[in-house]
This record gives sequence, structure tokens and C-alpha cells, in this order.
Amino acid sequence: MWERTILGTDIYHLIACFHIYSMLGWLVESIYMSFCEKRLVNRGFGKGPFCPIYGFGAVIGNMVLSPLASNYIALYLVGAVLATTFEFLVAMLMKKLLGSFWWDYNEKPFNYKGMICLESTVAWGFYAIIVVGFLNDAIISFVDRFDRAIGVYVLVIILAAYTFDFIVAFAKAKGVTTEDIKRMIVHKRA
Repeated sequence: MWERTILGTDIYHLIACFHIYSMLGWLVESIYMSFCEKRLVNRGFGKGPFCPIYGFGAVIGNMVLSPLASNYIALYLVGAVLATTFEFLVAMLMKKLLGSFWWDYNEKPFNYKGMICLESTVAWGFYAIIVVGFLNDAIISFVDRFDRAIGVYVLVIILAAYTFDFIVAFAKAKGVTTEDIKRMIVHKRA
């Protein structure tokens, strides 16, 4: 399974990059928001240091945009448009599933329904250049420094921990309490 490829990259590297970008995205956004709000802010969906929108965005973006890696202008423009589109679609999905999305650009100029804004679009273009032009190769090199068997083990543990964290956070967002979960477990045993 880990050796199967999607658009020229094996599953092992895709999952490793997803985890790393999700954690880097969480770190950058949490630091930025903590600075803006002058208090510590966890920008993750759950309790762990993980923002999956950055993981998915960086991995998908890199796969789609890598042919443009040597043309920074095209990379910037296409990256900005694709990332903004992705952000909009994620906001729409979150609104449908959870009733709201977890960012608000209403105070930013040139925003659309608080979901997307020009400031972020400009930033996404620069992020595309950073990720595709420089960072992804460094991350692949970092992942390749470790024995693959150990890497798979670590990825499975991180994926299991994140999945549990995500399920708990999703349940909480939908209003499911720990008492509800206990009742479901007891009911299934009976």
C-alpha cells in the first residue's frame, strides 16, 4: 500500500508530507493568531497540533502545481487562485457539515462572505512559491532520512492519534457529549 503512487508520488511520502504540512500550518497559524490576539491560540480543529486544511492544501497544491515550479509568476498566480478556491470550498463544506467555518475575514477588505479575502489570496500565492519551489524537496529529503519501516510505524501512530482527536472534536462540534458516547457503547453491548 505505501508504495502505490498518485501523480508520481508514493502514498508513504504523501501521508508523511500531509502530516508535516498539517503541523507546520498549525504552527504558523497558531503563532500568527497568538501574536494578533496577544494570547496563546490553538488554531487546530482538535486538541493536537494539526490543521488538516494546510496538509491537504499543500499536498494537493504541490501535486498540481509542480509543473510550474520553474515559472514563479505562473506558480504564484495559479497557486493563489487554486488555494483561494480550496479555502472557499472547505468553508462551504464546513458550513454545511458544522453550521459554520472557523475563520472570519469579514473585517478584511475585499472579502466574500467572510470565507475568502484578497489578503489571504495574496499570501496563498507566496505560500505556493515557498511550498512548491523550495519546501517540498526539503520535506521529502527529511522524510527519506528515516528508515521506512520506522517511518510507517510513526505515520500510523500519528494518523491514529489524529483520527481519534478529529472524531472527538467533530462529535463535540456536532453537540455529542461523552455521556452520549457512553450511552451508545452501553446500548451496543446490550
